[in-house]
Amino acid sequence: MFPPRRASREHRDSRLCSAPRFLRRTSYPRRYGELACPDSPARFPWRYKVEATMPPRVSRRRRAHEDAQRPYSCKIIKAGSLLAETKAILLHWDKTRSPQANLECVLRQNWLGKSSRARLRHILSVFRQRYLVEPSVLPALVILVQGRLPATALDRILFFHTAQADPLVADVVRHVLLPQAQCGLVEVSVGDLLGPLRAWVAQGRMVRPWSEYTLRRVAQGLLAALRDFGILQGVNKKRLQPAYLPLAAFAYIAYYLHQRHRAVAQLVRRPDWQLFFLTPDAVERAFFAAHQEGYLEYYAAGSVVRLTFPATSLEEYAHVLVERAAQAPGR
Repeated sequence: MFPPRRASREHRDSRLCSAPRFLRRTSYPRRYGELACPDSPARFPWRYKVEATMPPRVSRRRRAHEDAQRPYSCKIIKAGSLLAETKAILLHWDKTRSPQANLECVLRQNWLGKSSRARLRHILSVFRQRYLVEPSVLPALVILVQGRLPATALDRILFFHTAQADPLVADVVRHVLLPQAQCGLVEVSVGDLLGPLRAWVAQGRMVRPWSEYTLRRVAQGLLAALRDFGILQGVNKKRLQPAYLPLAAFAYIAYYLHQRHRAVAQLVRRPDWQLFFLTPDAVERAFFAAHQEGYLEYYAAGSVVRLTFPATSLEEYAHVLVERAAQAPGR
């Protein structure tokens, strides 16, 4: 009996490239949409599926775990709230140009009037970290700023995105200021923040250990930024502001959270509302108030909750908020 015929190299390559196992082993070698064997799609286009070129899906639990494990940064020392700079950039933002082209224009023309290019680059770096990570956020913010949304609502929205991008800001509000507010302690000092910051350094939450000088400067920067965002009040002695979230800002944040977390029944108990010292009962009352004002439709009957918005995207909903603000009495 003759030995089995050895397959040619071309035949082996075609079988290897077209096998489903090959597609399962593909780990996106260079960029999405580019396979390891470039000549195979041309020769066997019907054997390749679109799913083989899509990025891997990350579960919400894994995403929340990764967000909780993000290291703390001390950028708040030099950055602060950047409210005036952020509003100036968004006010002059050109919707017809790409984000990179707009940022280069800001750097070249120096809209902000900064004395050094290094300072301007640092501001743009923080701006990119806070508002350019998610593609849907920036167009909505541009509409809100250029549509002249009231500053009280706009500042809370910018604070929300800052807390989403900087876990140190969010954890200070949730784990330091919120317990003080629940205990009735109104005054907040630098010393109130130094203890938790030292504990987080001991837990290794920072990339490298911070010195005592850095800890104090971070605490001072956090208090100043939270005062600018409206969470605190006072110049020398900081005090907690009463829990207040304008309905326009509440509706925007509710739409943002609803797009990321589809479970409507759990939306009321999201920890993001703790950034504004809101309890689940207060959040539910805010939903009913927003429903009465026409920002959204909210119905609750026991464990059955129905929530709908008059928009299909965050950018479109920003137009709705601007129109509602323009129709408000006193504008």
